[in-house]
Amino acid sequence: MIYVIRHGQTDYNKERRMQGRNGSPLNEIGIQQAEQVKEKLQHIEFDLVISSPQERAVQTAEIATGKKAVIDNRIDVFDLGEADRLTTDEVKIAKGIPDPTLYKGVEDPYDYIKRVFDFMRDLEAEYGDKRVLISGHRCTTGGIGAYFEGIPEDENILRYSSNNGDYKVYEFQK
Repeated sequence: MIYVIRHGQTDYNKERRMQGRNGSPLNEIGIQQAEQVKEKLQHIEFDLVISSPQERAVQTAEIATGKKAVIDNRIDVFDLGEADRLTTDEVKIAKGIPDPTLYKGVEDPYDYIKRVFDFMRDLEAEYGDKRVLISGHRCTTGGIGAYFEGIPEDENILRYSSNNGDYKVYEFQK
């Protein structure tokens, strides 16, 4: 079983800022959300806890499980480039992401999906029959959901995302 959790709330989430690789740590509400997940998952003994390298994801994973998280850069947050930390009202969006013609450094969405799917294939090969918690971001939870559910026709993987401090459960097909 794969438990995919989106990090708890941060001040940037609260301020409706685009939060990529220059994000902020969990705020008080985010810590409470991680504690609530811990209560829900307390009966599960995880074989592996993996997190994005972002502090907010690591904090959520470790609070929710009481275990040290293994960092994997392949599930790092989508790189928003120059749009990182801008409010959602300030950012011009094109095809669901900050317009890469206006903001330097925005990651190619197909490269993002490839790295998340590569991570998932490796995870499935090595830990397919184990209980694994993965802590990440809106894009991460969406990308992992797309791995299991397929990429939607409109390519909007965020439909599979979780809310802050929430999780979804998936199972690899045997």
